[in-house]
Amino acid sequence: MLQIDNLIEGTVIKRPSKYIKTPYVADIIPFNSETSILGHTASLGCCGLADVGATILMAPVPKTKKHDDKLHCEYRVYLSVIKERNNEIVVGIHPKLAEELVESAIKNNLLNILQNVQTYKRETTIYVEGKVDSRFDFTGIDSNGIPFIMEVKNVPLADYEDITAKDRKNKCYDSRSLDSKVAYFPDGYRKKSTDTVSPRALKHIKELTLIKSESKTRCIMCYVIQRTDVSSFQPSIIDTEYREAFFKSMDAGVEIITLVVNWTKEGKAYFVKDNLKINM
Repeated sequence: MLQIDNLIEGTVIKRPSKYIKTPYVADIIPFNSETSILGHTASLGCCGLADVGATILMAPVPKTKKHDDKLHCEYRVYLSVIKERNNEIVVGIHPKLAEELVESAIKNNLLNILQNVQTYKRETTIYVEGKVDSRFDFTGIDSNGIPFIMEVKNVPLADYEDITAKDRKNKCYDSRSLDSKVAYFPDGYRKKSTDTVSPRALKHIKELTLIKSESKTRCIMCYVIQRTDVSSFQPSIIDTEYREAFFKSMDAGVEIITLVVNWTKEGKAYFVKDNLKINM
């Protein structure tokens, strides 16, 4: 489905960087090196997958003229490598990878519910006064001539239970199969536990629900699960507002794709399935 060239493995030693204080930049030690480099982490710390101590895979950032006279990121972090019970699991964490994977899936007819689309384009802004004002990842015309809108969300996180970090602290899952985890979305920093994790994600799913209820346009949410140690997907219990909006969208006819992708340490992505079980 996708290939990332020139990947280098390394360990995150500090985020934000000692030299550039934005949380999107980390100090990283490449393997077989003692000198740190600057790496861009588009997903911040990705709940630990790109934070201090994490093993990551990064690729060089193409140099431009604006880089010549100031400190800049030499590498961009794309993948994280989790080590569990003598196994390595490669996880796609860069958010833009999800969109590129979906475009590849469309082009190669890998999505069961969206075969042979007539036309599509990326990043379309839709505005209906008082109702919809968002940019969606894909719009197009399906094989039957029906318009569709699709929003893509990256799902890098999974665990044996979708519970809070505090509740998980004293749990032991050694008896569980490695590939029995629950992939969940969203998760991340919030000022208050009652806040939604991602106001933008909540806005997207609510607007798709509205569009679907008032038109014949196909509205699709595609959750790209960039890891293979999973057996199901669900909207995270930590965000009750998004969880409620997710199930309301399904009731309204919004179509859900749960796309599972397998990454290798060589930077190759392979299609696994597009119908991972959804926990209701």
